Amino acid sequence: MWMSECFVVLGIMAQYYQTTSPIIPGSNYAEVRKKALIYYSAIEKQTKRRPYIRSVYFKKQKVFFDYFWIHLAQKNHLIQTERLKYLLVAVELLKYSHVQPEIKNNPNKKNERFYRFFGITKSRQFFGVQIKENLTHERKFLMSVFPIKKSSANL
Repeated sequence: MWMSECFVVLGIMAQYYQTTSPIIPGSNYAEVRKKALIYYSAIEKQTKRRPYIRSVYFKKQKVFFDYFWIHLAQKNHLIQTERLKYLLVAVELLKYSHVQPEIKNNPNKKNERFYRFFGITKSRQFFGVQIKENLTHERKFLMSVFPIKKSSANL
């Protein structure tokens, strides 16, 4: 479902995608991680090689998960739990969203570009999804999923 509504996040007016999936329920890291890995294993089983999803916005190109787990492992358990809860809605956003993301070139590496998509869950919680594109090989990678706090998001 594509939404043309906008909200202000970090001083930038952004369009968002309304998801139909809920966030992953759970109160501690082990519980949320177990449910997230069950969902992720279903994605893994769809291919013999590296897991990926196809994105409508990128004209059905593959978005790989290589950097997502590495980036997540660098955070503490509290932040990992908070971000893993949004894995299901992030995958839905990437699969079905036509909404224009925020696009930035990496100032440190000229062959990289970042896309930041925004979404809102069924329970009205805002979140962001960051994709890294390697311009040399034209590959895209899911980097991060993160909740957006109410103070930085205004409807």
